[in-house]
Amino acid sequence: MNYNLSQIAEILSIDYKNDNAVIDTLLIDSRKLSSPKTSLFFALDGTRRNGHLFIKELYKKGVRCFIVTQSIDNQKYPEAFFLQVKNSLDALQKIAAHHRSRFNIEVIGITGSNGKTVVKEWLYQLMEPDKNIIRSPKSYNSQIGVPLSVWQMDEKQSGNFRSRYQPSRRNGVSSKIIKPSIGILTNIGTAHSEGFENDEQKLIEKLKLFKEVKLFIANGDMQLLKKNIHQLSVPFFSWGFEDSNAVKIISIQKFDEETGIILQYGNSNLEFRIPFTDDASVENAINCGVTLYTCNMTSMS
Repeated sequence: MNYNLSQIAEILSIDYKNDNAVIDTLLIDSRKLSSPKTSLFFALDGTRRNGHLFIKELYKKGVRCFIVTQSIDNQKYPEAFFLQVKNSLDALQKIAAHHRSRFNIEVIGITGSNGKTVVKEWLYQLMEPDKNIIRSPKSYNSQIGVPLSVWQMDEKQSGNFRSRYQPSRRNGVSSKIIKPSIGILTNIGTAHSEGFENDEQKLIEKLKLFKEVKLFIANGDMQLLKKNIHQLSVPFFSWGFEDSNAVKIISIQKFDEETGIILQYGNSNLEFRIPFTDDASVENAINCGVTLYTCNMTSMS
């Protein structure tokens, strides 16, 4: 879906009229330039690189539209268009949030200490044969990766997003951009604990992503989650060994190079095998299996 520069400016509350400059690509890395004429480059201010240093290079390669936070000498770039903002990352997220608001499609949000990327990629592989799925890239954290992924949305797609939260705790921002309809919590462990007092505080922060989901999926045997599930007032589709879970694990049988898993929901059994035997892969596979089952109960079916 294309936007013109006037529409982008309006989203950012900037008075700028240019209906001829068409945007279909959001660019944050000069090395990944593919469509210069229709790219909008965000000059991000990072600890390692200042995106403004790449404007000259990109202009020579044909890029004409830029989001900047510094005053630019327009005489050096007579054919370029610059939208100046206070924070270019915030601008990227605001544009993505606006784009997301235009679509009523299903989105799966994934967070946790470990297993996010694996669950995201496995779900993509399992769903892609039947659905047009977009997913967040491996190389970016949620602050950048989520907006870039959401920008790819159109009416025919569903989304699958992994969220990796750092001490900046921008969960509320990511939630507004993604607007997930199904939420998956992989686990809570020691990974990515910087900036949190303890695992409980980290869990509470991660649950903020799922405040408005239609369905929340997680291992219901986790004691920390049991203690804090009241933080969410959404349907909880739990799985685990305990009888209180919506999906009960009947058996996990490990062989030399594979694991057989049997789950029970009501009077129905879900049986499958995975070519892994480690506990982390088993947990990730169950999250995927339960998610696929619940998708048949939602509008994704």
